[in-house]
Amino acid sequence: MGVIGVGIDVCDIDRFEESLARTPGLRERLFTLQEAARPPASLAARFAAKEALAKALGAPQGMAWHDAEVVSEDTGRPRFEIRGTVRARADDLGVGSVHLSLSHDAGVASAMVVLEG
Repeated sequence: MGVIGVGIDVCDIDRFEESLARTPGLRERLFTLQEAARPPASLAARFAAKEALAKALGAPQGMAWHDAEVVSEDTGRPRFEIRGTVRARADDLGVGSVHLSLSHDAGVASAMVVLEG
């Protein structure tokens, strides 16, 4: 198993919350129904996660936001459910495992993604 890609992203929580309030439909465009119900800090972390995943995949054009959903395991550990356009890119690269870490503190949400073959 080797590392195929690494991505990291940060998001200012207040600024992200303002963007959601200012732009009708943004929440629905970026997040699945399950994700969209979460509080602002959690949404900012999930947005950072999707951005980090795109970077790890080489930031290809045409990937759909809903094709990368952040879900929580029973333990609280976050993980991605990928499908469609994101799954196709991951398969093209030979991705076998997607590792995700999220954090939010002091007004900033962050995410790191590591892709392994």
